[in-house]
Amino acid sequence: MLGSFQDHLEKQIAEIRAAGLYKTERIITTPQDAHIRVADGEPVLNLCANNYLGLAENPEVIAAAHEALDRWGYGLSSVRFICGTQELHKRLEARLSEFLGTEDTILYSSCFDANGGLFETLLGPEDAIISDELNHASIIDGIRLCKAQRHRYRNNDMADLEEKLRAAAGARHRLVATDGVFSMDGFIANLSAVCDLAEKYDAMVMVDDSHSVGFMGERGRGTHEHCGVMGRVDILTGTLGKALGGASGGYTSGRREIIELLRQRSRPYLFSNTLAPSIAGASIKVLELLSESTALRDKLEANTKFFRKEMTERGFNILPGEHPIVPIMLGDAARAQRFAEAMLVRGVYVVGFFYPVVPQGKARIRTQISAAHTREDLEFAIEQFSAVKADLGL
Repeated sequence: MLGSFQDHLEKQIAEIRAAGLYKTERIITTPQDAHIRVADGEPVLNLCANNYLGLAENPEVIAAAHEALDRWGYGLSSVRFICGTQELHKRLEARLSEFLGTEDTILYSSCFDANGGLFETLLGPEDAIISDELNHASIIDGIRLCKAQRHRYRNNDMADLEEKLRAAAGARHRLVATDGVFSMDGFIANLSAVCDLAEKYDAMVMVDDSHSVGFMGERGRGTHEHCGVMGRVDILTGTLGKALGGASGGYTSGRREIIELLRQRSRPYLFSNTLAPSIAGASIKVLELLSESTALRDKLEANTKFFRKEMTERGFNILPGEHPIVPIMLGDAARAQRFAEAMLVRGVYVVGFFYPVVPQGKARIRTQISAAHTREDLEFAIEQFSAVKADLGL
């Protein structure tokens, strides 16, 4: 019986509701795409998916998933080292390594697991991790599992990073950990300066590139290509669940010896079921499509520039940048939720972000632009944002 603990839980939930921080989940009754249907309502424009390249509903990707399902089955009912490794998984790992320009790659059920199984495998009490303060929760949790010394530097602040590297000079090994793109703000990590400092202080570099791989850089390899540091980043983690098809699955890619040790010791890899064959097959097709053409990346870039420019000219407080994550700052959590509800009534699906997902007082609507959006879609969204802004007196 829960007893008094049930009362404790109910009180906490009531406090979350009273503070305007309660999160609800809308039920989508269609596949993920630029236009979706929510519950029994009319179709709405989807402006908050991680479907950067519009591949979640791509016919070729879906066909590849069907083909893999028919040939390789529904699932493996096993972890990789027992009887869970198919030729399909090895092929995907090789294709990811080729695409990213790394030596080897290991698959996980999610990037959260990739980050969760990284740090404690590689580092011990004699070592040090220097982590950006705005890193994703999966990096934070992964570091908590590790016994290494922990240092945190201010977001993208290279002077503070250098100070922390000096403080960790006595450690056996040092690792700088950063997001490639900080998902709440759309800011891109200064990887060139990070790598310069890491080399100066004999440290390794780890980058979570979940919000970049597939569309940033000349060939879509990610922030390490975008920032001109190919070959200087030791560890890349990422997801197959955003630009690369939008299903699930993650990976760690990098130096061969690092990946080899992860296969031997990384707990989420050793104790989690193998990635479903349908996802592996579809992900291989995604990498083929991205290697053949830059059309989707080019359209995403054009859409992002248009939306950022027009929204700024309409007087919205937009965090600066070039990434398709476009945060519209509103400040108050309740205001962000009211704004999102009013947008849904007007045919645009967006979500308010507030504490603890973002700091107190920095609530926002995080819009995410996609190659699946047409110019007409974006013009419609801009008009609705402007109308709601006027309605709410903002």
